[in-house]
Amino acid sequence: METTLTDKAVILARGLGTRMRRPGAATLDPQQAAAADTGVKAMIPVGRPFLDYVLSALADAGVRRACLIVGPEHGAIRDYYTRQVTPRRLTIDFAVQPEPCGTADAVAAAEAFAGGDGFLVVNSDNYYPVEALRALCQQSGAAAALFDWQSLLEGGNIPEERLRRFAVARIDDRGFLRGLIEKPDEATWASLPRPLWISMNCWRFTAAVFAACRAIGPSPRGELELPVAVHHAINVLGQPFRALLIRAPVLDLTSRDDIAAVAARLAGKEVSL
Repeated sequence: METTLTDKAVILARGLGTRMRRPGAATLDPQQAAAADTGVKAMIPVGRPFLDYVLSALADAGVRRACLIVGPEHGAIRDYYTRQVTPRRLTIDFAVQPEPCGTADAVAAAEAFAGGDGFLVVNSDNYYPVEALRALCQQSGAAAALFDWQSLLEGGNIPEERLRRFAVARIDDRGFLRGLIEKPDEATWASLPRPLWISMNCWRFTAAVFAACRAIGPSPRGELELPVAVHHAINVLGQPFRALLIRAPVLDLTSRDDIAAVAARLAGKEVSL
């Protein structure tokens, strides 16, 4: 049975980080370079591990139980959060995704953690504004935090070329998500109504998402992808997703060239786990 105030969050930390492993133009310090070489973006030090800032923002929003989706090889993440730090504002659980089969498969790994409750889902390589996370925590049904294109471009660290590859939301006149347009081409981009609202994989789900994750097949990339599961939940299961419109930036840690800018934006940011 769901509670109205959501206090659970799932953080997707299983990705391979192939783009982070690639050489970049930026010069990194030895610790950052070593972390980048592993591809585990969440643990790249930007003052302290990036994931600390993500978890602290979730705690600020009201999350009290977090579940990290990791691979069986991610012992460093487990070791850090079970031996090196002692979180006081939230508990940290782990769920294992045996193979990197996509984001829907990663969410499915958290079914036991969810226990029938609603929960947030966020990326481990994005730092979201607390206002967006808090708005999701206050929902009682499925919802998507969608971010204003101009705010992302002007206030974040995502270059326009990369931002153009993000999914654009289609929202109906009642304020519900109708679907996502993945990587819109030039003609589609020009035809979309403004302002543009971008999905940064920041959700509030109900337990119905697990049925959607199980129902879909692999994408052309061979992965079980969360946007496809969301489409299934909306169009087949009939689940409404409230669109929460956020005019604030998101920090994105995709490649080595992002590290310095992200570190500068987070400098002086208090972390409290």
